[in-house]
Amino acid sequence: MLALRPLLPRRLVTLPARVRAFTVLALESSADDTCAAVVTSDRQILSNVVINQQAFVEEYGGIHPFVALHAHQRNMARAVRRALSEAKLTLADIDGIAFTRGPGIPGCLSVCGNAARTLAAATNKPLVGVHHMQAHALTPFLTSPLDSVPAFPFLTLLVSGGHTLLLLVTSRTAFRILATTLDESIGNAFDKVSKLLRIPYANRAPGAALEHFCAEHEHEHKHGDETVQDVPEVLLPRPMRGRLAFSYTGLHSTVERFLDARRGTLDERTHLGLARSFQRAAVAQLEEKLTLGMQLCAREGVAVRGLVVSGGVASNVFLRERLRACLDKESPEDPVPLVFPPPRLCTDNAAMIAWAAMDRFLAGDTDECSIESRPRWSLEELEWDMPPSDSPPDDCRTVEVR
Repeated sequence: MLALRPLLPRRLVTLPARVRAFTVLALESSADDTCAAVVTSDRQILSNVVINQQAFVEEYGGIHPFVALHAHQRNMARAVRRALSEAKLTLADIDGIAFTRGPGIPGCLSVCGNAARTLAAATNKPLVGVHHMQAHALTPFLTSPLDSVPAFPFLTLLVSGGHTLLLLVTSRTAFRILATTLDESIGNAFDKVSKLLRIPYANRAPGAALEHFCAEHEHEHKHGDETVQDVPEVLLPRPMRGRLAFSYTGLHSTVERFLDARRGTLDERTHLGLARSFQRAAVAQLEEKLTLGMQLCAREGVAVRGLVVSGGVASNVFLRERLRACLDKESPEDPVPLVFPPPRLCTDNAAMIAWAAMDRFLAGDTDECSIESRPRWSLEELEWDMPPSDSPPDDCRTVEVR
């Protein structure tokens, strides 16, 4: 017999008398960016503050949980103050507080969680905890023109420093995991290889620096720079062929062994060739799993109506081009829409957290201030956690406020 889990602590709030858009202040600190944003139910992003920790990432070669935690503690109050100031609002104008409940780094999650719970309790405003990856997946509903928002069911690729997921999305809360990584994420592999190749960050994230390095030299190649002609291709593994599963450890470890065999010394052509070969192999794995996922959906009679790609790696231009080509090859007669959030909303941000919480706020389905963070939280558990409720229609984006 299927065991029934008790629903999480929630409270129903009566949305009160004058009609205007519902305004949410959201906080995010699941990894290394301290974020605060103000978003309204009529899809207006009034502010979107992101304070990154790039200097620490460069110093430690990645996210150091203890350092990130203390940076969040220093930055969160400033982020909230800036978000309200840029929105030209005060806390009195805010109707609800949202925060990233999980998944993420435990200590980092505690910063946005504690700040949001305290603000909600002190101001007696409703509170909603949000699944970080759900927020990424739903971002196009905030940013796309109303006539081109994704239609269910659609596939989502969530590609970031912490996650590599291919999902079938059938509603705003119903996600089926088709493929996930068996070891590390694509974003983590990009960051590690960028560090191994000693590519200058130039105030970019490591993975973005690798992409820029490849693209910059591609431009030089097209304009006849002899130093980047005839760049060699380095053979890299293609793990999990034919399986709906990702694996990126083998790619970055192959790069590491290649460098060790040459004592870390490469000429310019080989250096560039290795970077390009890694990027091609990393993205090719996404293409293959996307094709397998679409074929699985077709066998099960699911008509996929689009692909949404989100997460930090989604800003990679080469990835965008290859996924478009992949979709066109798989469905040449019936083009599948490909949707990306704006690059500034591909990486972690609080605007997406506010929007993911909006339907629950409008339905009066909120959390108690005692709600705890969930560092490990599968998207497939999300629908199970949601109590039955009448969701507001998509055109219901105003509330009565006394």
